[in-house]
Amino acid sequence: MKIKITGKEVKATEAIKDYISKKMSRIEKYFEGEELTVNVTVKVEKNEQIAEIQVNVKGDIYRAVTAHKDLYASIDSDMDILEGQIRKWKTKKERQLKDSTAKIMAEALEEKHEIIENEIIKTLYYEIKPISAEDAKLKLQEKPKDKFLVFINVDTNKVNVIYKLKDGKNYGLIEPEN
Repeated sequence: MKIKITGKEVKATEAIKDYISKKMSRIEKYFEGEELTVNVTVKVEKNEQIAEIQVNVKGDIYRAVTAHKDLYASIDSDMDILEGQIRKWKTKKERQLKDSTAKIMAEALEEKHEIIENEIIKTLYYEIKPISAEDAKLKLQEKPKDKFLVFINVDTNKVNVIYKLKDGKNYGLIEPEN
């Protein structure tokens, strides 16, 4: 980390330089292994002491300027502002990375689906019980997510299918002809 401290109308003492270096560890933890360039300007205007801190990392610039009667309080305020900016930016980048990764995964899955065609890819097994068509309708009504029910019709002793029509109110029945 490179820190450049400039004082305008106030001398940047060793104590101020040490304090800024110590506080920059809060920012440095967000950019492990990356080169940071920090420009700090401390100045006095009227009876307020102003600290301006600019952090450059990989072309990203974070900047904070605050004024306070105490220079150390101004530096602390700048650190809080910078930390908030960095967290917000990092969260945004992570979200974009996550979204792009999800998009790539979806595209890869889509490609896999294009490869598998005209194949039976899922088989479900369940017991078929002999019941009447009216009982089958009641059973289908109990399960609103199901769209059809396969059953053995007690009247004909043949496999039938009862299904919900698109109107959502009525049902259809499929029976074999023989």
